[in-house]
Amino acid sequence: MQKQGAKKQTVKMLIAMAAAVVCGVGVITLRESLLAAGNTQAWNAINNLLFADISAAGNEKAVGLFYLIGQLFVKVLQLVIVPMVFTSIVLAMLRISDSRKLGRISSKTIGLFLLTTVSSIALAAIVGTAAYNLGVFRSTALDMAVSEGATGSNPLMIILNAVPNNFVSALSNNGGVLAIVVTAVVVGLAANALGEKVTVLPKLCEEISEIINKVLGFVVDRFGPAAIFCLITRTCAAYGVSHLRPAIAYMLLTVALLLFVLFFGYALVVKLTTGLNPLPFVKKIGKVALFGFSTSSSAATLPLNLRTATEELGVREEIASFVLPLGMTVNMDGTAIMQVIATIFIAGCAGYSLNLPTLILIGVLAIIASVGTPAAPGAGAVILFTILSGVGFNNELTLMAYSLILAINRPIEMLVTALNVVGDSACAMAVAKSENALDETIYRS
Repeated sequence: MQKQGAKKQTVKMLIAMAAAVVCGVGVITLRESLLAAGNTQAWNAINNLLFADISAAGNEKAVGLFYLIGQLFVKVLQLVIVPMVFTSIVLAMLRISDSRKLGRISSKTIGLFLLTTVSSIALAAIVGTAAYNLGVFRSTALDMAVSEGATGSNPLMIILNAVPNNFVSALSNNGGVLAIVVTAVVVGLAANALGEKVTVLPKLCEEISEIINKVLGFVVDRFGPAAIFCLITRTCAAYGVSHLRPAIAYMLLTVALLLFVLFFGYALVVKLTTGLNPLPFVKKIGKVALFGFSTSSSAATLPLNLRTATEELGVREEIASFVLPLGMTVNMDGTAIMQVIATIFIAGCAGYSLNLPTLILIGVLAIIASVGTPAAPGAGAVILFTILSGVGFNNELTLMAYSLILAINRPIEMLVTALNVVGDSACAMAVAKSENALDETIYRS
């Protein structure tokens, strides 16, 4: 049932995007025809009714129906950012505390997760920067709007701003993602140290997380296609279909990179860490990847992943039962790749320059954001907003490009899930091999 629902939602999103492009082309044609015929008032009336930015000066009497619907959708998604990041990281800290019982195994597991995530981010940054420098992500909309970048400041201010001086203010600003993360880590580690003395906080965070997942599922499933239609149609009406060319490039590049890591990256991890032929791994893990792709849920894929790891890959049960659930929480290579490429894509669309410090900051935020991304519909794209805020991408074109990400990211997030669950299995094999807990006979059979 969940599998069918995910497929239906993907189809709805794709239909909404295609319909929006067709409608957008129609709107552009209508606009050019009316303006060429001298019917400026007629176009202004249509624009004020449907597409106008009602927050802009001079549009005080405009309705902007498509703008309203799109902005309401985006604002609801932004509404859950702070509680989503805070509860997810607190829960991650609490879950990691259980790993201390396994001592050496936990260190190896977390080290491998960090290594694969950093490697994935580095690869994404290299590929994304190359595309950025080639102008693949540049939009013609830059010629029509003034880019308002972040004001310059000393990079070391990031360190100061990461430590809040007020608990409430730290949780009241979507742009202060590092302060939220630091607060959540401190609370989570303190709860770990107190152990059984803390009983209410874990349950409260779990319940808030469940509420957020429910809200996101409802909003994305029920209103996502309509909002996507409005966002993209307005984009076409405002900037033309050519504005979508960078989005198509983003989608193709991200899918290609995810597929490369899925088929070759983790095979290389298995080869280097176990010395075994990776072909059996690729063949046996295929059904896990397909299930993750279909459901777009690491949690739903966990039972199949556990069974495959123990019965077909030869990982001893005590290793698999620790590594895979922990990986479901903190090992998000696919999510990190998507968020890095998406941030660089938005930088290109919105006219922001990229330098090494910015790329490093994007990478650090991507690691933090990927760990804090819960298994909820559209959560990866929602958490992406925290990275954009953290690096100071905040002009109107940023929001336009971010809207396109929301529109086209559903199929990408399905592939991201497949990558995440396969990465968990590869790390489980590596840890099992290092602990002499890998049955190579089962693996080769």
